[in-house]
Amino acid sequence: MTVQLTETRPAPAPPAPAPARPVTRVVLEIVKFGIVGGSGVLVNFLIFNLLLRGLGGQAMTATVVASCVAMATNYLGFRYFAYRDRASRTRSQIILFFVFSGLGVVMEIGLFWVGYHGLGLHSVLESNVAKAASIVLASAFRFLVYRTWVFQQDAHRTV
Repeated sequence: MTVQLTETRPAPAPPAPAPARPVTRVVLEIVKFGIVGGSGVLVNFLIFNLLLRGLGGQAMTATVVASCVAMATNYLGFRYFAYRDRASRTRSQIILFFVFSGLGVVMEIGLFWVGYHGLGLHSVLESNVAKAASIVLASAFRFLVYRTWVFQQDAHRTV
């Protein structure tokens, strides 16, 4: 008869990953927002410049159309990349996205109008600078409303 004098214990389970700190989550969210927003900015500028040349310099029309096209393409990036960990798609989420995006477009257009007509920034370079400034300012608004009201944190999901 043999007696085992040592006790065998199963190997301890690896520690569970620590939940992301709030600052880390916000930084990651800003990076993802920037990636999607950056692609939207590229779409916005591409359409803007194509239309600006194609419409014979009708800058206000070009900026409205370009901003609306970018808004539509951004929804997919935000829903399926930047905020995929948030509550699932609902009708109210889509409505809120397009309402707040529409407000962002109105902000962009207003700010662009100030630069283009108010400050007389009419050359291609100057109108693109005015467009860029309007996008940056409207994007700050969008970030806050998307994360707060549109893509709300789902209490049942963890990051």
